Amino acid sequence: MSTVQLIKIQSADLPHLWQIGFSQEAPAWTRFNAPYFNDYSAFESAEAFAGSSVAEFLLADWVRGIKVDGQLIGMVSYYWENEATQWLNIGIIIYDETYWSQGIGTRAMQQWLDIIFDLYPELEHIGLVTWSGNPGMMHSATKLGMQQEARIRKVRYYQGVYYDSLMYGILRDEWEKLK
Repeated sequence: MSTVQLIKIQSADLPHLWQIGFSQEAPAWTRFNAPYFNDYSAFESAEAFAGSSVAEFLLADWVRGIKVDGQLIGMVSYYWENEATQWLNIGIIIYDETYWSQGIGTRAMQQWLDIIFDLYPELEHIGLVTWSGNPGMMHSATKLGMQQEARIRKVRYYQGVYYDSLMYGILRDEWEKLK
């Protein structure tokens, strides 16, 4: 079984992340990561990417790189839906599609849930938002023990089709029981 670890992304990692995630016009991962927003743009060079807001985001404290057997393949992140009410969501992208459908994303998110619950001892809930056009994320959320907490029907319009927005979540005590 492959070794999956989460690491703080460094500036030295940016050329590799550009190559696997941001150098092509339409990389495979963009078909699943909220494509209805249509906000992806390729960068012409690693240097242009390194100076971008995307690179700035990847270097932030709320992001970790996913390494599989020493190879950086993607990232996990969290964001506050509302910090005052302690409402936090997580996300994940595996840029290199050769690592899809192997349980790697689920293993990375297991580690990420542990880290976030440790980092924020007052936090009672961690959420994940996806869409019905991303069956891999839906499956992974379920494997993690997350419950589907909301389904907003037909609000994600993509390539002439309406999809549902889905919200999953897990409570701290549920996560502790699963571990």
